[in-house]
Amino acid sequence: MTLRYLHTMVRVKDLEQSMAFYRLLGLEETKRIENEKGRFTLVFMAPPGQDETPIELTYNWDGDEGLPADSRHFGHLAYRTDDIYALCQKLMDAGVTINRPPRDGHMAFVRSPDNISVELLQDGHLDPQEPWASMENTGHW
Repeated sequence: MTLRYLHTMVRVKDLEQSMAFYRLLGLEETKRIENEKGRFTLVFMAPPGQDETPIELTYNWDGDEGLPADSRHFGHLAYRTDDIYALCQKLMDAGVTINRPPRDGHMAFVRSPDNISVELLQDGHLDPQEPWASMENTGHW
């Protein structure tokens, strides 16, 4: 038996706002499905050249009020970057809270507009740098 990763799905409240967040991370829209009968939109986004490992943003046109209370439960998404400090600065400059700063030069956490936790991992290790090294956690991730 063979198993192949397909995608990670997260529900979003505001499709455009969520897509803007994932674009800040460097993801691009790779596919879109509008389902009028089901009244939902699926947008698949992935890093350039990595169409085989997308995130699926699911937007229900009529909201999510009818879904079970725990339907948004989710661990986190994880992405590797070649410069965690530059990516965190770009996110911060765009108003994104860095919940767990990359104090160690290796790992950070942020949250999407839909409260999805996103882990950012440095490819290799960078030496600790300010302001990151002394920055406190904000909220939770």
